[in-house]
Amino acid sequence: MMRHDDDSNSPAYLSVRELRALLKGGELSAVELLESLICRIEELDGPINAVVVRDFERARTAARLADDMRRRGDDRPLLGIPMTVKESFNVAGLPTTWGFPAARDFVADDDAAAVERLKGAGAIIIGKTNIPVAISDWQSFNPIYGTTNNPWDLSRSPGGSSGGSAAALAAGFVPLELGSDLRGSLRVPAHYCGVYGHKPTHGIIPLRGHVPPGAEALPTTRDLAVAGPLARCAEDLGSALEVLAGPDDPEREGFSLNLPAARHKRLRDFRILVLKTHPLIATSTATVGALTRFVDQLMHAGVSVSDDHTLVPDLERTAVVYTKLFMSLIAAYWPAEVYDRIKTTIAAAPAHIDGARIRRGRAAVLSHRDWILADQVRASLRKSWHAVFRQFDVVLCPTMPTPALAHDHLPDQEERRISIDGVEMSYEDQDPWLSIASLSGLPSTVAPIGRSSSGLPIGVQIIGPYLGDRTTIAFADLIEREFGGFSPPRLGSRSTA
Repeated sequence: MMRHDDDSNSPAYLSVRELRALLKGGELSAVELLESLICRIEELDGPINAVVVRDFERARTAARLADDMRRRGDDRPLLGIPMTVKESFNVAGLPTTWGFPAARDFVADDDAAAVERLKGAGAIIIGKTNIPVAISDWQSFNPIYGTTNNPWDLSRSPGGSSGGSAAALAAGFVPLELGSDLRGSLRVPAHYCGVYGHKPTHGIIPLRGHVPPGAEALPTTRDLAVAGPLARCAEDLGSALEVLAGPDDPEREGFSLNLPAARHKRLRDFRILVLKTHPLIATSTATVGALTRFVDQLMHAGVSVSDDHTLVPDLERTAVVYTKLFMSLIAAYWPAEVYDRIKTTIAAAPAHIDGARIRRGRAAVLSHRDWILADQVRASLRKSWHAVFRQFDVVLCPTMPTPALAHDHLPDQEERRISIDGVEMSYEDQDPWLSIASLSGLPSTVAPIGRSSSGLPIGVQIIGPYLGDRTTIAFADLIEREFGGFSPPRLGSRSTA
């Protein structure tokens, strides 16, 4: 794993596996590791603003306890490993605000289920990372904690809503992070910041305690939404998944999770399907170029690669149905006055008006009958993906149409614009590539595969079969070993793109 010259004698960019070896061998104590990372955060996080809730004193106590436990022979998988979690997860004794000013003083009483599991595995939660308001943006800024900047270029977004998570990893503040994903909230930050992120198969990691401030933490499986890990190498994603995955406590008496092993152990044994174009969105030359060069590398390594889209489900239909289910889900949490205003606006809109804003509005106020019909279409598309994965092991495609975008804080996201190779388009229309895995609940691992001409990271989505999480992570691990993976940014630099 590449490191800065300045970090050559520091644990800042070591993997969890490397840190475990040092801790287990007595070459580094949990207290020493923690103090090193705290010092780095205090020195470098100012202009990045990733770790916005800091719990250093309790972390120091936990680190001393971890060292005592190790001396007594304890060897839990994450024992003594410092990490942060996305602000939207409840951590007992820490604020959970979701960026809402009215929730500034709310402090959670209990840990989210995923946090419980991380702590149970020995991880030391040293703080929480920044998010957008209501975890609803591909940027990470809010009135409470301010703006998080991309470590590769401070003028650009680190992504969202797990933007602080990816920024903290890229900056060498922690080796592991916990994020969530509904509309790319794990995958976009991983792509923008040049790290690894795993959106798991829907439902295999419990979301209890990933709730708005003050909401009851219930053991439910929310439509489309998942929790998952981010890291600087694929191996660490796999280690975290083993800790996090499995039914929530009320179900454990009758259910267990038995994920299939990775389909292959050798890179050349994988059968790859590549998607480079989408009917609903242009994809930048930089992004397609990075994917093309990566595919060339795979082919040179003897991997079977195909661009035959015969079996691929209708991508346009996928995106349309995803929008219906996504908007109807998030609208359920809108204030009543906002929902009623949208409902009135949509009722008054002429039937022939079908712009993107109107389509999203109609989806937000979808009737239950129409939701059921959309869900049936989803089931049909999911069945089609089963057929794809009988012939292929993973599908490769872009994550977003461009590398990290410049900050744009216009309050109305519908008014924001992005440029794809000089052509302007709506900010809100960037999600078709993300909808493929989200709609059908498929696992998707994002791995860095290149840089733009101006040095911004570019990641690829590795989409796998239902419950094929170990397959997508294994493929990410194999390509990292073969071609390289994460490399650290020069902190504070700015791209000219």
